[in-house]
Amino acid sequence: MEWKLNRNSKKALYKQIAEYIEHGIADGTFPVDTPLPSERSLASELKVNRSTVVAAYDELEANGLIERKKGSGTTISKDIWGMTRRRIPSWNTYIESGSFLPNLPLIQRIRKEMVDDTLINLSSGELSEDLFPVDSLREILSGRSFVGSLGYDHPQGNAYLRETIVSHVKQYRRIHTDSSSIMITSGAQQALHLVVQCLLKPGDAVALEDPSYSYGLPIFQSAGIRTYPLPVNQEGVDPDDLLSLLKKRKIRMIFLNPAFQNPTGTLLSIERRRRILEISSEHGIPVIEDDPYSLTAFNGEEIATLKSMDDYGNVLYISSLSKIVASGLRIGWIIGPKSVIERLSDAKQQIDFGHGIFNQWVANDFLSSPYFHSHIAYLREQLETRRNQMVSSLQQYLNQQVEFHIPQGGIHLWCKINETLNEKKLLEEAIKRGVIHVPGSTLGSKKGYVRFTFARANETCIHEGIKRFSAALKSL
Repeated sequence: MEWKLNRNSKKALYKQIAEYIEHGIADGTFPVDTPLPSERSLASELKVNRSTVVAAYDELEANGLIERKKGSGTTISKDIWGMTRRRIPSWNTYIESGSFLPNLPLIQRIRKEMVDDTLINLSSGELSEDLFPVDSLREILSGRSFVGSLGYDHPQGNAYLRETIVSHVKQYRRIHTDSSSIMITSGAQQALHLVVQCLLKPGDAVALEDPSYSYGLPIFQSAGIRTYPLPVNQEGVDPDDLLSLLKKRKIRMIFLNPAFQNPTGTLLSIERRRRILEISSEHGIPVIEDDPYSLTAFNGEEIATLKSMDDYGNVLYISSLSKIVASGLRIGWIIGPKSVIERLSDAKQQIDFGHGIFNQWVANDFLSSPYFHSHIAYLREQLETRRNQMVSSLQQYLNQQVEFHIPQGGIHLWCKINETLNEKKLLEEAIKRGVIHVPGSTLGSKKGYVRFTFARANETCIHEGIKRFSAALKSL
């Protein structure tokens, strides 16, 4: 075959192959009475994986151009012009043309490997099973019968749970609000999706921390939103950087994770919090505060949320139980002006007709019980122990090769590798050695970093995981 693939083209290789064969059928290069090359032989000839040829043949078959029969090989459809037979959709075309973008390839790779229980997981941003308050939740479930309606609930979420959250955020986060300004969501992630989809439009510009968990989310690109970075240092983002950005761009929103930020673990200083709120008020730009970790301060001190300092209603506050109670509950909430909450709840109702009642019932009883306070105290103690183990192991195995800020809360440690490295090769080598982490570039513009999470693995596994990561790094 004289035809060659264009490996510099943005067009997928399988699609190039499919189009070449389709044109060849039309101009007679591939006669109807001649079998097409086998998947294996064509892959060998074109120097591609067999799966690439399989995908090309899948598309041609879906379009009714070829027939594949076990034992007989691949032939051009005899009914190619009449097209009287049934046809199946070209699913690859649909997959590639959807407006909702897939996760980054590295993130897809990590998610695929996280289901392997034999790997030491230093990547997943969730608590380990032994940190879930299982006994307390079991006590709640066994000690009280469910009372309530099994029909669709209020669009903003269960009224009892919202009243409980009013009390909860007043006691633990010094936020004063009422139930009409709260909406229950399926974790914080759904809240972020609703904000982007309902309050922004294609072409709008937003400011994000760099690095940031939000950079790993395709929701901004899918919605056509332009993102601009605000560098994070040990005191969080610098308000002067925000002012400089506002002189160059018309920023519509600012997304911040001020308390023990994901991935850096840094705490936005109180002075910077005040200044950012002043800038927000001066320019009329809303701040989206994502607060999963403020209750995890290892010293037990109360962290002032931006929302608690917000005198003018400029902050939309998002939080959840995913990082402090149990990710599987899927209970999050957003607090903001009533008009905004009504807009978001209207959109949520279009998507899922509101949140499931049983999870809301369990969350309501747990938040209003004495169990919650004792659980948070235990969680802080355990997370601090695991953080200490991770710091100790990094110092033992990678002392001269890494730099890191020691977080005082949260679940993440952001680690700079003091040498040039190939992130993809390091990830694959680490997986081979039985440990998984998050490459830094998936969380922003900086390369040469990794994020380790210490909430999923116990001390023994953390120590062994860092040892294996060190071996993977040194092997490269």
